[in-house]
Amino acid sequence: MKPQVLIGAVNSGSGKTTLTVGLLRALKKRGLQVQPFKCGPDYIDTQYHTIAADRDSINLDAWMASRQHVQFVYNRYAENADVCVTEGVMGLFDGYRRMQGSSAEMARLLNVPVVLVVNARATAYSVAPVLYGFKHFRPAPKIVGVIFNQVSSPAHYACLKEACAEAGLESLGYLPAEDSFRLPSRHLGLTVVAKKAMDELAERIACKVESHIDIDKLLNLCTRPFPCAYSLPYTQDVPVDTVRSRFPKMRIAVARDSAFSFIYRENLDRLREMGGSLTFFSPLYSKELPDADLIYLPGGYPELFSRQLHRRKPLMKQLYDYIEKGGKVLAECGGMMMLSRSVATQKGTVYEMAGALPLTCTMEDAHLHLGYRCAEYRGLVLKGHEFHYSSVVSPEALPSVAALYDAKGNRVATPLYRYKNVIAGYTHWYWGETDLLRLWE
Repeated sequence: MKPQVLIGAVNSGSGKTTLTVGLLRALKKRGLQVQPFKCGPDYIDTQYHTIAADRDSINLDAWMASRQHVQFVYNRYAENADVCVTEGVMGLFDGYRRMQGSSAEMARLLNVPVVLVVNARATAYSVAPVLYGFKHFRPAPKIVGVIFNQVSSPAHYACLKEACAEAGLESLGYLPAEDSFRLPSRHLGLTVVAKKAMDELAERIACKVESHIDIDKLLNLCTRPFPCAYSLPYTQDVPVDTVRSRFPKMRIAVARDSAFSFIYRENLDRLREMGGSLTFFSPLYSKELPDADLIYLPGGYPELFSRQLHRRKPLMKQLYDYIEKGGKVLAECGGMMMLSRSVATQKGTVYEMAGALPLTCTMEDAHLHLGYRCAEYRGLVLKGHEFHYSSVVSPEALPSVAALYDAKGNRVATPLYRYKNVIAGYTHWYWGETDLLRLWE
């Protein structure tokens, strides 16, 4: 038995991340080992969680992975924790297709209770029918309590608490309206300075959580059996020993810094399980490319550091030579941009990159490309997520080697590129239960 909770919300913008960050820090200050999780493919909130809890936050996604794999990942990372806190995605029942992939589905899959966050800035007693509806819309997941956000005064909270009682739900407290609680822009990148600011923000929110939320009651209401039971029939992942025997002592170099930070923790652990010895390097600061049999260049915010990357000419040349000699590379979104000929900023300034791929990228006329992506390549079904503002100029210069589809099966224009042993594209892939190395066979 251990406390396990999913932080859900009536709708996006209710304050799930703010509350989660504050709760994680408040629990950590109690001396508890708290394991954070995030529903969906988000790579930003998990970094906020990690700063607040001082423990890597793990993505749980019921579209990119099987039900059994999600349960396996949850049980594995939560095993040594005292408390598990999962932040939901969007509104509680919002999924990629009705409830599919929603926070409600995840709570049901993990058999954990929900604490609902409600933005109370423009509501009072009228929140009662909303809460009643959320409680009775589905018998599962179980909503055990409510926390109100953006509460203007104790009198305002007293009214909200009465509404909560009318709906038959426990009111666990509130967060007062504080403009200083605003989280950093999601398109600024977590630099060293930004991480320090986020750490200070987590501390300030935690103080309000301790003052205005009944943490003990929350923990008591959310204590459940652990581990969660696997859905049947249970199917194991790719046998680890089989993969290790084919790729002994594989050296894998992973780019990781402020410009390249969109990394799923489970992907790294999977590479280690495949027999990989991981070495991390920084395209922004490392002087040399590590010796490697495979280089992983994840996504991030290279467009914010284009000038700095442009000046890393020795490292860029090493990347170029490595690729020309047949070196294996997986480049996702920002990693692909770094391998392109150049990147143009929103103001039109052009910076040369590694030049390993016959592509040019631009942030001019930028607009958001977003959504789940699926592709089949070399007998592997790949699933991932696309999130970027840049675009490729003259994409016909390097034709796509596979067709990509969204979560509803509609074909999308997102490419998957192959140049020598480089596999690149805008999609951030999840390979927690995929033998990724088969792509280079």
